Amino acid sequence: MLTQKLLNDLTYKIIGYAIEVHKELGPGLLESIYKSCMAHILIQNGHTVKRQQIVPVIFRGITLESELRFDLLVDDLVIVELKSVDALAPIFDAKLLTYMRFMEKSKGILINFNCVNIFKEGQKTLVNDLYARLPKE
Repeated sequence: MLTQKLLNDLTYKIIGYAIEVHKELGPGLLESIYKSCMAHILIQNGHTVKRQQIVPVIFRGITLESELRFDLLVDDLVIVELKSVDALAPIFDAKLLTYMRFMEKSKGILINFNCVNIFKEGQKTLVNDLYARLPKE
């Protein structure tokens, strides 16, 4: 059964893997390199990962073609958007929240590899009303 605890535990693991990748590679590389490394380490640790798939856009009951693509979807539960930028901008939050809404996912993580410390400044976890409706345990 899907619970907040299960999502929180998965989120903790994903951020831990991001820290491992960051420690090994450091900041300053292209986003695509971090994406490949994150997918590899997640799969290596038994997680299912979907990469760069189209996010369906439903407008007035019609599914429209779009070029929206998420970076990673882990265990079909958590959307992970990876960046390699000077700072996480509010538009990144908006984009991830939109992906979460369109895909009916309750949790997403923004990870910026262009920082000194992923845990302190390089990640942000977002939830929506779907998360709030899940049982805690």
